[in-house]
Amino acid sequence: MDIIELVVNEYNLESGVDAISLVEYPAIEEDFVALNSHKVEFKAISEDKRIIVGLALIPDKLIYRRMEREGMAPYEYNIFFTKETVRKVAELYLMRHKGNNATLEHEVEVDGVSLVESWIVEDPKTDKTALYNLNAVEGAWAVVLRVNNDEVWAKVKNGTFKGLSIEGKFSDKMASLAAYDDEEQDETELEALTVIEELLAALESVDLASYDDYPQAASDNAQKVLNWRKRYGDEVNGMTAIGWRRANQLAKRQNISRETIARMASFARHRKNAAVVPEYRGKAWKDAGHVAWLGWGGTEGIEWAQRKLAQIKRGE
Repeated sequence: MDIIELVVNEYNLESGVDAISLVEYPAIEEDFVALNSHKVEFKAISEDKRIIVGLALIPDKLIYRRMEREGMAPYEYNIFFTKETVRKVAELYLMRHKGNNATLEHEVEVDGVSLVESWIVEDPKTDKTALYNLNAVEGAWAVVLRVNNDEVWAKVKNGTFKGLSIEGKFSDKMASLAAYDDEEQDETELEALTVIEELLAALESVDLASYDDYPQAASDNAQKVLNWRKRYGDEVNGMTAIGWRRANQLAKRQNISRETIARMASFARHRKNAAVVPEYRGKAWKDAGHVAWLGWGGTEGIEWAQRKLAQIKRGE
């Protein structure tokens, strides 16, 4: 069975962990501990704090994956993260202010679940993870989450959610891309990047269907960004090479995959960028967040993606 090392590109804003998900069956096979019912608690923590502690990522642990392939035998493989990658992932998660990003079963975004502590285990014997019998290893990423959402906390207490699972975007080591200058990417290179992106995405799931029924407004939003880039050049920032490729796909009304739709839908957490910040009114192309929002389809495209993804999951 193949063993694939996953890495993170710190120069690519789309690379790394985007959210921590509460799940019934965590991929790392470690349960978190609900402190309000645990025998050992910090003195400053009371039962009404709604705190859980667990391991978000464990280095060198093989995680089994299975990729279904139409007309072929399933592809079974293992992935893993090195200590260096785990540390980098944990650092980037905080540096990029992702602490309030949380989902349930990797499907539903949820409010009221926040990261309040994060650290890398240096010595498992003396680390405070030992207080909670987490059996952490050196280099593991430990997190403490506070759950202020009543519905979510009830499901933690009744055992619906048993563990933590990260969600994000990674590359395998052999296909990892170095930092690049968007302005130097021609159409052929963008096509190559997209092929790599889709192949890597296939490691997570396979869905051969593609779709082109997104609204014309989504295409118009993407085209606006492409026009800005042609006119204003270096003044237009906020998009990675993959982001520019996505804008090209939408502007040309090309078919997009379920994975792409899911990524568009996840962009909803950047809704604050739908409006241009006051500083750049009249010069919207200088607002990096707004540029990225439009490049990924804007309000019309992202709301369509949310509806479409729900339909796909229901089998409609």
